[in-house]
Amino acid sequence: MKTTTETLHGGRKSMHRLTLSAALLMGAAMAAPVLADDHLKVVDTPLELTVHMHHERYTSYDESWPVELAAREMTGIALKDATIGSNSKESREAFNLLIASGDLPDIVGGLAIKDNVNRYGPEGAFIALDDLIEEHAPNIKAFFDANPDLRKAISGADGKLYYIPYLPDGFYGRGYFIRQDWLDKLGLEQPQNVQEVHDVLVAFRDRDPNGNGKKDEIPYFARQWEELIRLVTLWDGRSSGSDTYHDFFVQDGKITHPYIGEGYREGMKNLAQWYKEGLIDPEVFTRGASSRDFLLGENLGGMTHDWFASTAAYNDKVSQTVEGFNFIAFIPPASVSGVRMEEHRRILIKPDGWAISFSNEHPVETIKYFDFWFTPEGRNLSNFGVEGVHWTMVDGKPRFTDEVLKIDTSVVNQMYAIGAQIVRGYHQDYAYEEQWTNQIALDGIKLYESGDYLIPDFLGVSFNPEEQAVYDKYWPSIRTYMLERQQAWILGTGDIEADWADYLATLDTMGLNDVLTVMQTAYDRQYN
Repeated sequence: MKTTTETLHGGRKSMHRLTLSAALLMGAAMAAPVLADDHLKVVDTPLELTVHMHHERYTSYDESWPVELAAREMTGIALKDATIGSNSKESREAFNLLIASGDLPDIVGGLAIKDNVNRYGPEGAFIALDDLIEEHAPNIKAFFDANPDLRKAISGADGKLYYIPYLPDGFYGRGYFIRQDWLDKLGLEQPQNVQEVHDVLVAFRDRDPNGNGKKDEIPYFARQWEELIRLVTLWDGRSSGSDTYHDFFVQDGKITHPYIGEGYREGMKNLAQWYKEGLIDPEVFTRGASSRDFLLGENLGGMTHDWFASTAAYNDKVSQTVEGFNFIAFIPPASVSGVRMEEHRRILIKPDGWAISFSNEHPVETIKYFDFWFTPEGRNLSNFGVEGVHWTMVDGKPRFTDEVLKIDTSVVNQMYAIGAQIVRGYHQDYAYEEQWTNQIALDGIKLYESGDYLIPDFLGVSFNPEEQAVYDKYWPSIRTYMLERQQAWILGTGDIEADWADYLATLDTMGLNDVLTVMQTAYDRQYN
């Protein structure tokens, strides 16, 4: 049911537009010898398996990736690209083309495949992996034995497992950031509750903290406008149940939606007032992803809620042009009832990964190959690249080389360029990100880890065909209506108090209760 294109990584750089330095790095890796360890060998005689691997950043599987070449040497298995739809950046469109062709390669992987493999798996397009894992994949089995809820989360409606997912690592992804230098200049403390947040934003609006003599400060801004709606948590509302915006959540064992709750209504009423008061970016719905670059770079932005690593990095960038610039994380302010909540967390499991198609004549070798990526060697390869080229072992832990950390290309894009951190089925290691995260971000994460702010993540459900039909019939138009009303209330073209009863009645007429019913049925079957 649930899909997301939001990843843990920033940046959208195409594999076909590598910087010269990244290309040189890739070439060095390809030339490096890789010594095979026989205990990782899957086959004695080299075996080729075809693969469909589609992602908006790499729309096909590159057989020359250094990580692929190393895995080939270690396991004896070579993946051969058979991606359909590689001329498009839309992974769902590519998958539909693949299914329509009827010619499935041995492995089907890429972005957001969960719903599709769980739909077509029971129909025979993909092999159920449960017995294969039990008999031939001890590392994958050990992971799911230790994390049974995650296994339930990715199972199909028939209870069987049809894909091996990309498993993120880490806990806190986003947090609240504020201009500490502005607070210091105005003699203010970091806001500890919702009223203090309001008062600080008013001070940012009125007291010229950037010192240019103009009333041009933007007290609260957000790259994704949904991070404005996230503030309903300050009134004990919810904006989502997972790292996917607008998602359902579980409350006392029951599936519900954030946008029908009383806390949401109260939060939206107050956010509309804050917007009217000029405390929120007037272009919050239109400025888009560039808002952080522009508003921080021009010394205009005061507070946001965003990713730790990328947001803290602006201290390195902007401090060169804005004297004293200090943009740091602070703990979630207490809500009207005194609750400090961080609604966003790094998702526990992604709908990305890979599956074995019905046409695969080597399912045992394939599941053993999948299992390789869960060995220590395979996990290091998928996270850090090739040992001795991109990283070395330091005190028992993989450490990127200086060339990787100091090169004028993000580590994320360097990893994509060599075939690491791609959406194969693997377990991410947060240490890969920690190494290029600056101290301000690490301090912010540590601050959040010191408190009990995270809330349970909704991991989604798998529908049977009848349930899927109900969901597909009603939910898209319901979601569109919810978001239309949401923006209207913030912008002042509607009054949530006056509209609320009609809003709920309209949702009922549109079929929301039918959607919640099938979701509850699927949830109970899957988790209980």
